Amino acid sequence: MSQALQKNGHLKMVRHPHMLAKAQELIPELYHHDVLPQAMISAQPDAQQIHGWRADVVNSAEDFFQYDFAQGEHVIIDFGKHCIGYLEFTCEAVGSPPDAPAHLQFIFGETLAEVVEPFSEYNGWLSSSWLQQQDCYLDELPGHTRLSRRYCCRYLRINVLALSRKFQLRFTSLKLDTVTSASLATLPACETVDLQLKRIDEVAVNTLKNCMHDVFEDGPKRDRRLWLGDLRLQALVNDVTVQNYSLVKRCLYLFAAMTREDGMVSANIFVKPQVIADDTFLFDYALFFVDVLQEYVAVTDDSETLAQLWPLAWRQIELAMARVAENGIVRDSSDWWSFIDWHEDLNKQAASQGVLIYCLNKALMLARTYDSSKVTWLEAQITTLKSAALRELWDPQSGFFVSGESRQISCASQVWLVLADVGTPESQRQLLAHLLTHPPEIQMNTPYMMHHYVAALLQVNEREQATHEIKRYWGAMVEHGADTFWELFDPLRPDFSPYGSKLINSYCHAWSCTPSWFIRKYLL
Repeated sequence: MSQALQKNGHLKMVRHPHMLAKAQELIPELYHHDVLPQAMISAQPDAQQIHGWRADVVNSAEDFFQYDFAQGEHVIIDFGKHCIGYLEFTCEAVGSPPDAPAHLQFIFGETLAEVVEPFSEYNGWLSSSWLQQQDCYLDELPGHTRLSRRYCCRYLRINVLALSRKFQLRFTSLKLDTVTSASLATLPACETVDLQLKRIDEVAVNTLKNCMHDVFEDGPKRDRRLWLGDLRLQALVNDVTVQNYSLVKRCLYLFAAMTREDGMVSANIFVKPQVIADDTFLFDYALFFVDVLQEYVAVTDDSETLAQLWPLAWRQIELAMARVAENGIVRDSSDWWSFIDWHEDLNKQAASQGVLIYCLNKALMLARTYDSSKVTWLEAQITTLKSAALRELWDPQSGFFVSGESRQISCASQVWLVLADVGTPESQRQLLAHLLTHPPEIQMNTPYMMHHYVAALLQVNEREQATHEIKRYWGAMVEHGADTFWELFDPLRPDFSPYGSKLINSYCHAWSCTPSWFIRKYLL
């Protein structure tokens, strides 16, 4: 029996206990691995580095455990790689017996800038509580401490804020207990002979691994939530790497466990302390529930899950089609109704038309195997929506699809209408070539949007250009020192953040891991 919960605007949220029970049966095992400090470093300003800082090794990790810290001193530790886990350490007093607590501050950074630039100067619009720092008071020395909060870092800054004058502080042990639900023990080898692609694949796999916990998280530093757009791309990479299909299944059931009263799935799910669907609902993300289900069933042949989730998938189609105007085009609005990409000036209408057609095609694949009564209707709607896109959105003068009342030209509109298979294969190929030679002002800001661009290139058999874009974009992050791929990357604007500060950006982000899917599925 479903349970109606709190209001969301004019519609209630509804919990579906039987779906939640299915999801909870699939909570994964977590794998633990200790990571030890690799070096003590100093941070030096360096305009040649992407975030303006260079790490210089000043001492070995062994030296750290021999050093006696006085009040006011600090140290920056490099763990040598991006880690997700729990900090554990043991301290002792050196000198007189400790007659006051030791006050330590730990600052965790995925990048060096996060442990150098003061958080007090942060002026972004996301809550500063996402900035990773924790104060710790040690009342008894010697003593062992494990921080209860999970952190995400490569670098750790320890500030010794207060000690008694009678003693100094020495660390006798320090480690990160890293956690993931991804087992890499049976990871298939990446068979490419291209060394740059092989390195990009390694970083992409590490990105996925560090985002896999009791759900596919969008980012282990910030949000730590299950987002449908991220899940869609993580599930693809999972197919060719970790192959944890139970986790994909769990995430599908979590979205089904709590929906809006009209049946729309939320854009994201909070898992703890209890499962709660967020009150953010996005046109494109809701449709991607159909896509994730189709891809999951295609790989697993799980007919039982399809039978249970098909009604909810179909409901996303019905709700999306209700937004289509009489001219066959998805209605635009000024609110945050569709995501597409992080770009404050991007009009979403044309790209959302493409997402709708794309997901109707996915629904058609499911209907042909499970619900033949829907096939004819779906085929007719796909034809109608494609024709409408060519009639209403194509601008022969510019050679691009346009979007919204302003008839905006953007990369996203072209990419999504190619992915929707609007036009002929030759016209799609010409459109993507035109996009290269006449780039619009509204460009792509995220690896998420870049994924779809590469997918569009592969759809029109531009394999060489797709490979070039992977190396140009994700390869540049590797050259900048990334060992996990970032949420946001603009080579021309290294400090770009839609949130107002690079310090709050995520530098291990789920939607950035897809080079592994391209490399292993298409480019070997």
